[in-house]
Formats: sequence, structure tokens, C-alpha cells
Amino acid sequence: MVQPALGADRLGESRRHVHEFHVRFGDIDVLGHVNNCRYLTYLEDARIAMFRLDPQREGREPLHGLVVARHEIDYRRPLLFGPDLVRVETWVTELRAGSFSVAYEVRDDEHVYVRASSVIVAYDLEKTRARRFRDDELAFLREYQ
Repeated sequence: MVQPALGADRLGESRRHVHEFHVRFGDIDVLGHVNNCRYLTYLEDARIAMFRLDPQREGREPLHGLVVARHEIDYRRPLLFGPDLVRVETWVTELRAGSFSVAYEVRDDEHVYVRASSVIVAYDLEKTRARRFRDDELAFLREYQ
């Protein structure tokens, strides 16, 4: 799902990919909020939806051979277990010939729980080395920049 950037508490003006989910009971730690490690799974789920599942649903070629080089996470407020949907909004902040940076917000309509970023590198799985993006991959990523 895609949504334009709106609202005063939002970083950037880019088009954002939106991945919605429910917090699972197993995500909660002994302090009663989502364990910090679970956020990496939320970000991974959002990336899989953005780069593989959604392009396939749109009849496009999904992005293959992407590896994570770096994650950075800022925890802004505790996320608790509950019935409401939470979402990860993802957008491209920097695009290079063989890598890109994405930003994320884990949020609901009222609060931002986490702000994060990742550096993703294009990778040739057969040659086991970094590669350059194809033109169609760059065009796809520019849609979220």
C-alpha cells in the first residue's frame, strides 16, 4: 500500500510505502511493551512487502538481491499490545548506483513509536558481491524518494 506524506509529525515529503500489522502477544517483553528486537522484524516485514510482494501484485518485477548493510533505530515511545493496527511507513532517503538508504516510522494515527533507517546494498547472489542497480530498479526506488 502507498500513501503520500501528510501531517505535521511526519518526516520528509516523499511518497511512502505503508505496511500495516497488529502487535502480537509474543512481541511483548516483561516490561509490557514491544521488545526492541521485534522492531527489526517489523522493518523486515515492511521491506519484504515494499520490494517483493507489492511489486508482484502490481505486475512488476520485484527487487532481488538486496542485503542490509546498516540499521539505526531511535525508540521514541513504548508500543503496547492492543487491538489497533500499527503501520510501518517506508521511503527512500538516498539513492546511489549500488545502494540506497530508507527511512521508517513505526506509528499509528496519533504517535510515532520508532524512527529508523537502513542502508541497503544491491547484491549479485551468484557472484557473491555488490552490484549496480538496473534501470528498472532505480526507477522503482525513485518513486519513493
